[in-house]
Amino acid sequence: MTRTATLPPILEHLGFNLKRGGAHTARTMMLAELRALLSYIDNASAPKKAYLEAIETDNCLGKRSGKTRALTYRHLVELYTLDPNTMLFRALRFLWQRDPDGQPLLAGLCVYARDPLFYATAPIVLGLPEGAVLTRTAIEEFIENQDPGRFSPATLKSTAQNINSSWTQTGHLSGRTRKLRSRSQATPGSVSFALLLGYVTGLRGELLFNSDYTKMLDCSTDKTIELAEDASRRNWISLKRVGNVVEVLFPNLITAQEMEYLREQN
Repeated sequence: MTRTATLPPILEHLGFNLKRGGAHTARTMMLAELRALLSYIDNASAPKKAYLEAIETDNCLGKRSGKTRALTYRHLVELYTLDPNTMLFRALRFLWQRDPDGQPLLAGLCVYARDPLFYATAPIVLGLPEGAVLTRTAIEEFIENQDPGRFSPATLKSTAQNINSSWTQTGHLSGRTRKLRSRSQATPGSVSFALLLGYVTGLRGELLFNSDYTKMLDCSTDKTIELAEDASRRNWISLKRVGNVVEVLFPNLITAQEMEYLREQN
């Protein structure tokens, strides 16, 4: 899906975001914090307020001050919603618990759907050949060209560092200071999530396996299908193939009401 200035209401309802700003001006994708939080709250149906209480009252993430705890909660909401009534987070939690190896890409796909700066830099990162160097200044220049004068030099530098760190957390980059393009590790869960994101944006059949979201997986179409078949055997998604015709459905990830909204949209 090519994002324009606004998102269809159905995608906003499902958890997608295109609002100016985003957490990367202050933080990375916060994978370690998300892991700790979802481990602390092991009930997938826990309401959003439970995450607020866990962070601000219980201090489950070990933050030093009330202000830092409040900011941490705000940034995690920006990145992941933390709302089980939102499809994006509900599906993330469903797959998160079942596919621990897929957690970096699951988080990255969710951030890709919600953080405009992270989303905008994807073509740069994903377009690099494996082993190529990605400098911080290249990301700085890209951000500045997208919106000249928006950020101060200091904010531009820290934002670029945060973005590069996030792409390192997803597995697309490696190295501490010298960032090299590496290959992320696709799993049945991350493939399921990528297909789900493509599905709700209107893709069907074979097109699901060649979307912007499946490009995040760093694997061939054949490998993506193989992992999707694995996910289907685990009953995470439903995949049927007859010759070249492929049908993918998501009965465990999309509610009946959400499906009705999607049919109305289409």
